[in-house]
This record gives sequence, structure tokens and C-alpha cells, in this order.
Amino acid sequence: MRRIGLAGVLALVLALFGLAPSASAAEAGPTDLTFTTDSATTTPGGTVNLSMTLTNNNTYDVWFIYQTIEPTWLTTQRPDLKYSFTGCSLATAAGSVPCSGTGPANLGTNYGATIPPGQSRTVTLTLQVAADSGCNGNIGFYSYFYAEFSDSTSTSGGPVYTPETRVLCA
Repeated sequence: MRRIGLAGVLALVLALFGLAPSASAAEAGPTDLTFTTDSATTTPGGTVNLSMTLTNNNTYDVWFIYQTIEPTWLTTQRPDLKYSFTGCSLATAAGSVPCSGTGPANLGTNYGATIPPGQSRTVTLTLQVAADSGCNGNIGFYSYFYAEFSDSTSTSGGPVYTPETRVLCA
């Protein structure tokens, strides 16, 4: 009890004199990965575009990226949900260009590194739900990534979760 009381008094004194650490919003990491979808629902036979945006918050160029994408545990528990990634495109200033590496493979090459400081790259995967897929279930994914910068440092992150897509019965 004495230790708890002493620690409490010390914390109170530090707070009164403004020496206690303050709570603040978390700063962005060297890279951020975010996901969006163009639709929260689809039906068997439908498609949903899953966009992944990688932002370079570092002061050095991103030179290399490795990224995986895997179904969530709940998605794997519904073997009647049938789907695949059927397309991939990288958004550029001149429009979208095809990319490769769809599925649970190295998606990092699709971002077209080098990514300068403060810039982002967006890759869109087309999720095709099979016509004979089950329905009334959710399809979701998670991703881990690793990035290397031009100053020879690196960072990793994840898991980052996608929004779930609900497969509705027609």
C-alpha cells in the first residue's frame, strides 16, 4: 500500500507542476497503408474494387516495398464463400496501368517505387465473387508490409485490415 500511495503522490506532484508526460495523438509512422472499397456489399457473381494506398511520411524516398494480403480468420471459416483477385491496377498521373502480383504474393512491386517523401501510391485489386459462391457472409483481408528507404532505414507495419465486403443473396 505504501508503494502505491507514494507513486500516487509523486504522480500528483508531477502533474501539478506540469512535468508529467502529456497524452497526445500518435504521430504518423514513416509509411501508412490504408484500404478502401468501392462497395460494402455485392452478390454472387459481382465484383468489388479494393484500393490500397501507401503513403510515404518519411523524408527519404521509398525504394522497396514488400506486402502480403491474406483472408481474415472469419473469412476462412466460410468455405462456401468463393472469390479471387482478377485484376490489379496502379493509379498514375497518366491514368491506371496494369500491375502484377495479385493474391497473397508480393504486392509491393505494384506500387511503382520509388515513392518520394509526402507522396502516395494507390493500387486497386478487383475482387471477383464467384457466381456459385455462398452468400450472407463477409469477405475481409489483412495485410503486413515492409518498406526500405533511400537512407538505408526500413519500417514494417500491420496487420492492416480491409473493410469487409458482405456477400448478399440475390
